[in-house]
Amino acid sequence: MSLDEKVASLLMLHSPGSDVGQLRAFVESYRPGGLILMGDNVPANPGELAAIIPQLDLNPDLPMLVAIDQEGGTVRRIRSDVAAAAPQLQQLPVAATSEAFASRASLLETLAINVNFGIVADQTSDRSSFIFPRALGTSPGDSADRVAAAVAGESGHVLSTLKHFPGHGAMADDSHTSIPTSDVSRDTWRTTHAVPFERGIDAGAELVMFGHLRYSAVDAAPASLSAAWHTILREELGFTGITVTDDMLMLNDSGEAALADPVQNAVSALAAGTTMLLYVLPSDPASVGADPRGIVAGVVAAVADGRLSESSINEAALKLLVARRQLATGTL
Repeated sequence: MSLDEKVASLLMLHSPGSDVGQLRAFVESYRPGGLILMGDNVPANPGELAAIIPQLDLNPDLPMLVAIDQEGGTVRRIRSDVAAAAPQLQQLPVAATSEAFASRASLLETLAINVNFGIVADQTSDRSSFIFPRALGTSPGDSADRVAAAVAGESGHVLSTLKHFPGHGAMADDSHTSIPTSDVSRDTWRTTHAVPFERGIDAGAELVMFGHLRYSAVDAAPASLSAAWHTILREELGFTGITVTDDMLMLNDSGEAALADPVQNAVSALAAGTTMLLYVLPSDPASVGADPRGIVAGVVAAVADGRLSESSINEAALKLLVARRQLATGTL
């Protein structure tokens, strides 16, 4: 693979619509390693996805990671998923969480979707918090039990994703429009917000999604751009799988001047140690300054001038290629 091809393989992209020809052309043009499906990608008959998605793989022996946000409840792209969601699961026995996520993961598997961005490992008891209605628990222990149960339920059907690391529950604001910030200490974090993520990792979750969240006592940078937080995840919590950012365009939408450049944000996230960059793009990516070709070119330039090491790109690309190959052979 050329360096350009390796960098492109680190992108998970969205293109609007469910027209298979247009989606195939998008994939052929940018050759990403992953595709995220949003509501606008789901046909009136969701079952049609099972026929659409395989047509998007340029090489069946190396399928893309095809992801979707299927938490259940208010955040579900497949509307026919009526399994219990967070508000109910907070009140039900832990076994109900395993049953609910087994149900939705089985549904996704039948539709040829192989990654669920569905397990909210954030925990909070603050009902005014943006994340409260989506959290599986209101205490570290309750959340951890249900997160582990959700991973167990999804096992063998889809790859499980824990989100939004290091934990959205420490702050009430919405990370879609700002960089929520908390002064919670690292020691306090370790015994509270870290617990559900650690349990989910121990249960076998294959992916962790980084939130655009600032824990100022640990690092001034958002966690998605923070080498410190990537090191904590890898070395303290023992995660060896795939890390993925939340939608990178959320950084631009935060209004912070230092986060206005999509290319620099991509370079910073990769330098911090992320495996995969997620972009929920509009029909014209250039309109938001995030044309994938420009992102790839900017990352390649950062390798050339020493801001990024090619070895780190190789490591991330290989991790994703191995996972994609294992999906094809059923050995993951």
